[in-house]
Order: sequence, then C-alpha cells, then structure tokens
Amino acid sequence: MPRMQVPTGTQRRNQKNDEENESPDASPSKEFEGSNRKIGAELKITTNDEEFVNSTQVKEADEESKDESNSGLKEVLSSTEPSLDAKISQFSENGEIDTVYEDVMESTESERITEKVVEEKATASGYSGVEEDGTVIEQNEIHIIKDNKVQTIEKEEYKEATTISDSGRKATDKIDSGTKEMRTVKNNDEKRVERIKIINDISENHVPKPESMGEGLILLKEEKKDEDFSLKLKLKEDANMRKEVLARLAEENFRKGNKLFYYPDVVKPDQDIEVFLNRSFSTLKNEPDVLIMGAFNDWKWKSFTIKLSKSHLNGDWWSCHVHVPKEAYKMDFVFFNGQDVYENNENKDFCINVEGGMDVFDFENFLLEDKRREQKELARQKAEMERRQEEQRRIEAEKANQEADRVQAKEEVAKRRRMLEELVKKAKKSVDNVWYIEPREFKGEDEVKLYYNRISGPLAHAKDVWIHGGHNNWKDGLSIISKLIRSERKDGDWWFASVVVPDGALVLDWVFADGPPQQAIIYDNNHLQDFHAIVPKSIPTELYWVEEEQKIYRKLQVERRLREEAARAKAEKTARMKRETKERTLRTFLLSQKHIVYTDPLDVQAGKTVIVFYNPANTVLNGKPEIWLRCSFNRWTHRMGLLPPQKMLPAENGSHLKATVKVPLDAYMMDFVFSEKEDGGIFDNKNGMDYHVPVFGGVVKEPPMHIVHISVEMAPIAKVGGLGDVVTSLSRAVQDMNHHVDIILPKYDCLKLNNMEDFQFHKSYSWGGTEIKVWLGKVEGLHVYFLEPQNGFFSAGCIYGRRNDGERFGFFCHASLEFLLQSGFHPDIIHCHDWSSAPVAWLYKEHYRHYGLNKARVVFTIHNLEFGASLIGKAMQYSDKATTVSPTYSQEVSGNPVIASHLYKFHGILNGIDQDIWDPYNDKFIPLSYTSENVVEGKRAAKEALQQRLGLKKADLPLVGIITRLTHQKGIHLIKHSIWHTLERSGQVFFIFSTSLPRVNE
Repeated sequence: MPRMQVPTGTQRRNQKNDEENESPDASPSKEFEGSNRKIGAELKITTNDEEFVNSTQVKEADEESKDESNSGLKEVLSSTEPSLDAKISQFSENGEIDTVYEDVMESTESERITEKVVEEKATASGYSGVEEDGTVIEQNEIHIIKDNKVQTIEKEEYKEATTISDSGRKATDKIDSGTKEMRTVKNNDEKRVERIKIINDISENHVPKPESMGEGLILLKEEKKDEDFSLKLKLKEDANMRKEVLARLAEENFRKGNKLFYYPDVVKPDQDIEVFLNRSFSTLKNEPDVLIMGAFNDWKWKSFTIKLSKSHLNGDWWSCHVHVPKEAYKMDFVFFNGQDVYENNENKDFCINVEGGMDVFDFENFLLEDKRREQKELARQKAEMERRQEEQRRIEAEKANQEADRVQAKEEVAKRRRMLEELVKKAKKSVDNVWYIEPREFKGEDEVKLYYNRISGPLAHAKDVWIHGGHNNWKDGLSIISKLIRSERKDGDWWFASVVVPDGALVLDWVFADGPPQQAIIYDNNHLQDFHAIVPKSIPTELYWVEEEQKIYRKLQVERRLREEAARAKAEKTARMKRETKERTLRTFLLSQKHIVYTDPLDVQAGKTVIVFYNPANTVLNGKPEIWLRCSFNRWTHRMGLLPPQKMLPAENGSHLKATVKVPLDAYMMDFVFSEKEDGGIFDNKNGMDYHVPVFGGVVKEPPMHIVHISVEMAPIAKVGGLGDVVTSLSRAVQDMNHHVDIILPKYDCLKLNNMEDFQFHKSYSWGGTEIKVWLGKVEGLHVYFLEPQNGFFSAGCIYGRRNDGERFGFFCHASLEFLLQSGFHPDIIHCHDWSSAPVAWLYKEHYRHYGLNKARVVFTIHNLEFGASLIGKAMQYSDKATTVSPTYSQEVSGNPVIASHLYKFHGILNGIDQDIWDPYNDKFIPLSYTSENVVEGKRAAKEALQQRLGLKKADLPLVGIITRLTHQKGIHLIKHSIWHTLERSGQVFFIFSTSLPRVNE
C-alpha cells in the first residue's frame, strides 16, 4: 500500500469545522471562530485554570447551554471576552497557575483512563486499539476512516506517518485546547443522541462499525472533559465561598463575644452542619481536648459525642461536623473535655432549632409510631418465644406422659398376669359329661367345636342354648357369641357350636345361657366360676405379655391424646366464648347511652379519626343554641392537655350533633364533656362522672391501679349474703382489667379453708395493745390478707350474730387501715362495704390520710340499707363515691335521709355474675357440660340429677328452686304463696335458705 500521512484528531476537527462554516447554517460558528482562536493563543499557560471560568457569565453559559441553541451560546461566550485578560493576569499575580496546571494534569489523566476503558471494550470485540480520530488498530493492520470510507495500511507504515505528523499535531493541539475548553457544548442534543447510540452499541458487546468506534471515543472524551471541568469549577467555587462566609461569621461572633456559631445558619433536617466553639470564651479555655455531647429533640433522639478539632479560622475556634437527622426539630448539646469539665451555657445547655421538618407533636407521633412498631415486634418475638416454650413444654410433657404410660402399662400387665396365672391353674381341657372341645389340640384363629351337655346344668329345660364367651379372663369382654345346635351324639343331651379361637388366646372363658346377650334369663356359669379352657398351642407366654404390654401402652397413649385434644378444644372454645361475651358486653355498654352520646366507630382506635354524636335533648343542655365539645384523653392526663373547644354541628340523623376528633396514638381512654358556650357556661358532665369511651390499639396502656377491698364477707370462704358474692366477682373483674386487687378479711375460725390456695402465715403487727397475726392466701385467684387479732374477736364460730358485732367489726376496720400503713401500702382506691366496714371511710379521712395513706380515694357500696343506717349515712358523708347494687335500688333508697343529701356522688350499678365461676360449660358440679348449643340436654341432665339427689320423682314436671336469706326483705309471704301455687299444679319445689335465728337454722 502507498504511504500516506494520517491527519491528527485536531486537524480532522478543524477540517470538519471549516466544512460546517462554509454551509449557510454555520453562521454562528463563523462568529465564534475569531474569538476562540484568540483565546486559545492567549491561554497557552492557563488554559485549564478553573478560576478562569468562575465568572458569572461563564457559569450562566454552562447552565443554559443544556437547553439553548447555538445562537444563545454565541451571545454568552462573546460576553465573556472582556474579562478573560483580566482574569489571566489575576491568576498570574496570585500564583495560582501552578495549582491550575496540576488540576489540568488530573483531568488529562482522567481522560486517559476513559480512553483505556473504551479501548478495552473495543479489544473485546476484536479490535486492538482505537485512535481518537476514528482509526481502528488491529494486530497487523490499521483501518483509517475518512470521508465515510475505510483505507487499510500496515502497522509499520502507520507508525512512520504518525511520527512525521506528531510535531504538527502538538502545536495545533496547544492552540485548539483553549478553544475546546471554552466551547462547553455544541449541538448538544445531537451529540448526546449519538453518544448514547454508540455507548449502547459497545456495552451490548455488539461489534460496532469502525467509524462509530472512532467518533464514539471523541464524543466520550469531550463529554468527560465537560463534566469534569464543570464539577471542579463548582466545587472550587463552593469551597471558596464557604471559607469567606466562615471567616466573616468567625470575625462577627468574636467581636460580639459569642462563644458559638454554626454553618449553615439555617439548619434543616437530614443535613450536615459544622459547629464552632471559641474555646477561649468558654470554661474549656485551658483544656487540650474539646468534645461535643448532644442529642436531638429535647435530648430524646439519637445521642452523639464527637471530638472537635482546631479550625483554620483566626482565633481559638474549634469545630466538628454533626449530621442532623430527618426527624429533628431541635439539636441540644454541651461541650466538655472528655472528663468532668463542661461548658453547658450556664446550665441551660445549647440548642439549635431545625427548620422545615417535624414539630414537637409530629416528633411525638413519630416516636409513638416507632414505639408501636417496636411493641408489635416485641409482641411477635414474645409470641414466638411463648410458642417455642410451649412446644418445649409439650415435648417434655410428652416424654413424661410416655414414661407414665409405660409404667402404667407394666403395672397393668403385672396385675393381669397374676390374675391369668391363677385362672390357668383352674382351667381344664374338658369336663366329663359337661363339655369338651374338638379337636383337642388347637391354637388361636382355629375353628373348633365346643360341646355342651344341656342336662348337666340349669339349662336342662331351656329351649335354646347360647354360648357367651371371651378369652384371657374376659380381657376384651364378649368376643364369642353363638347359638348351639343339637348334636347327634346319643349318650346325653349334647349340643355344640362352632367358634373361632381368638388370636392370642391363652385361655378361653365362657358361660351358657338360654338366649343371646341382653335377652337371656337363665345362665349356666359353672356355679359362678365361669368355664375356662386352656388353649394347648397358644403363643409363648413371655412373648404374649410383651405384646400385651405394648398394646396397653399404645391404648393409653391414644386415650391420653384424645383427652388432651378434648381439653385443648374446650379451652379454646371457652376463651372464644369469653372474648365474644366481652365484646358483646362492651358493645351493649357503648350503645346503652346512645340516646345521649355515642361514637362512630363504636370501637375507637388510636391514631384514627372518630366522630362524636351528642343529643342534648336528654341532658341539661336541652334547648341551648350552641353545644361545644371539650375533649381530652387518658382520664384528662394526656400530654396534649385539653383540646380546644369544638363547636358541634348538626348531624344527619335528627336531633344529634356531631364533632370530629383525631385520637392520638398514645390514648387508651377518650374523655369529654359538653358545654353551652366556648368559654364554659352550663356543663353536661354526666353528673360529675364525665363521659369516657375506651380507646383500642394504642401504644400506651392504662396504668394499673391498686384497689383494696375491706370487707367482712367473701364468697365462697365466708359468705352469708350477696355482699360476699359481689366482693369476689367485682374483684376478679377488676383484676381481669390488669389492675392490682387485694382483699382484707377477718380470719374467722369458721372459714372454709378447702376453697383456699397457698394459705400461709405472713407477718404480725400490733395495734391498740393487741397483737394481730396476718395470714395470706389465694381465693378464686385473688390475694386475700386475713387479720387474726389475738383478742378472740373472730373466734366465735360465726360471721354475724354476736352481741358485740359493732365492736368486733369496728376493731377490724381500724386494724385494716393500720395494716396498710405499717405495710407501706399506698392504694389508689379503698373500697368498703355496708355498715360492717363503713367506719373505714371516716377513719381514713380523719386519721390515716394524715399519717401517710394520702393517695387513696374511698368508695363505699351499700348492699342493704336495712342494717346500720346511721353508720351507712356517716360513710356516705366521708366517701368520695358511693354505689349500690342496681339503678333500681338506688332510686328506691334515694329518699332515705342518710342518702338524699349525697345523691350527686351516689350511683346505682347493676350487679353481675362471674362468668368463669358460673359457666355451665366448665362447671364440674353438673353432670353434663353445656353451652347455648346443647342447653336443653344440659339442663335436663342437671334437673334429673337434682331430682335423684333430693329423692324427688324423676318426671318431666316444673322444678322450682329458691335460695335466699329468710328475711322479710325477701318477701316471705310471696315465697310461701309461690310454693303452694307450684305444688297445686303438680310441680316440684326445693328450698335452700339461711337466717340469723340459730334455732331456725337448726
């Protein structure tokens, strides 16, 4: 091939520019040509000086070139010319040229790395190298792309050509470098499309066209230079600006005597800031080390400790960088020396407000959300741990049960073996003139004929003869049942039956009868000894008992598993019914006041919005022109305090008004009252009780209260009337709501200790010169403290009925409060009942409240106003709240003088029953457990069992039961009438009663 000179990349670009300038569309390029060449000549030394293009005009040109046309670029570049010489001179005077030169070298090295990457990709596609002008180099040949044509020459010829043109290329490159660096973008959109196309072509491992390889390298280099150059300029500009600002801030704060400043001065979330401390102005001025210790949001979030360094600023300024998290609204911090010397802003700490992020309430909600997620995860982990523990317990229990079943199987086998061995001794192969078996030698599963001489026993005149048989001492009950037929044998009245010998039989057992099972009347049972025959060819005895033990063991295992599955299913069903009952009860309660107030939804959820509906027509606010809702949470103790009063608007359902409330995540109770004006006026506060609606799903649970009942009765260990039932049932219900409940009771000598668990001596103390022993036990799952004074007050064999009952129970009330005081108890509520513990109310308020029991509120419940009215009246006066057993009874006694003046704190609450104690599905005292699904069968079984126990006729007749204290309050004349009325109609009556009259009880 002929030798030819290969043009350099610069020459080819100049040629291309000249061709573009000759076209009509290239007028903008012509205008740029002169200035670019001039600039290139002047910038031989400072071509890539980053400060050179730091002027505002060049920055604008760089930003706008991405979207503007070539004509716009021309105007911007033209405007930069006047400032170039001045900038160059400035850089020379400042001695920055060397630094700029180093930056240029870094940029050039970056370009070389980029070229290398592209060349490596090309080589992977079959090429050895690529020149910047598009020349493609293979191992032995060079392909030159020119005017869209490819010329191929040998590699040696190419080397000579490039050597000749090398000096010319260098000179031209120096001139072109300034022009190229000033031209930030030209025909930007077209070049980007071309770059993307070429890069994709290479990256997908396709073999690119040779001309694409060359043009792609050129475009990549230009793109890289443009990007690197702009980035370096931006970083340099930011760094210089930051230094200037920090120097100014340092000087200003030093003049003002401020020991602290930070940069930037407006702090935003998710940002790094620099904090500066003038050590000489602080308590750390003589300390070699300075550290910052802090956290965010009032010290609640993400604490940190960072060591400060001496800064470059004039003065004793020390600094460090701190990252502000996205959740921050404030940064709190102090400085210290790493030990015990602190700079804490005169005990007020330092703080920096964070703008544009969360506020205090947003952060609190964020924490609550975070806490809810944490609780959810903890609940999951707890459930998983409990599941594993339960699985481990199940495995251990299974092992223990297997061992117990093996022991039981061995014992059962040993017992059966002894009995069978005794039986074998009595067994025969035949009895003359009575019975025999053919063939004489047989084994299990063989069919044999058993012959019986009917005239040998009590069946001599029976019309039919049957055999009722089994094996191995009747191990499996009746396993052989067959009717005998008359034999042809003539020497007697012989009958026979063909039977199959049971597998595993050692001994056959049978009797003869005149009919099949359940129909036979006459039996021949060998004088009550039954008939027994040895099986001659039975399996070996030891093998039989080994197999028998395995059978018994497997049977015990199956029976145990069935019992466990039944118990588990019953427990699950009980829990489900209890849960459903609670849900129904809560719903009933929430709807019970719907005529006044209710919410939508009924079950208020934390973190959600709820609508409160209110009907003033049924309240003291009836007819008021405006109604305002005043709301808070958690029994008015929520961190947000009382929400702003909200005017209620008419609802769509008639007379109700409505208001919308956002429930916070940390709410467990919603509290509200209503008023006629925004600033108050008349209130509807439910007679001082306020309106309360439970909130579900919150991250905070209601704090448990400590409630102490002081009572002289408690079911079932010391019960006379309904008071004992209420104390037990109410305490269990409150304890089930996660409150802590204790009961204090006299230790009567007639307590039913069989209904108590973990009964033990607790302590002794003295009051009024009397030693009092305290016993502790659990009754129906409740902690009960029993007071036993050593003066014999409660060793009378009864609860009531002594002439000094007032003295006895008065002493007990005083001793109970003394026990609380000396034991260090601080209950939230002290609950006393009826006249017998009424003195607790005034003894507490007049004495023990001043001795240290100052936390409690007193609740007093009237169970029966018939006894001790004066004591009840005094307790009403001193109690904080008073209740009675039902709304109806509260109305009946509201006119009584001891009640009338205290109606504002008197409430009737309907007594309930304990659904665990009185659950027929889990009641061990009835013959058949039942639910609503089989209630008829269950009650019928209970009725029949009761009739049998009382000696009544078992018949489908009405059965009336009466259980009561026999006092005139119970309506004795009505009881008498109902008894005669039932008997006259062939019904049945049983009557269980008690009375305070000993002779009647006897």
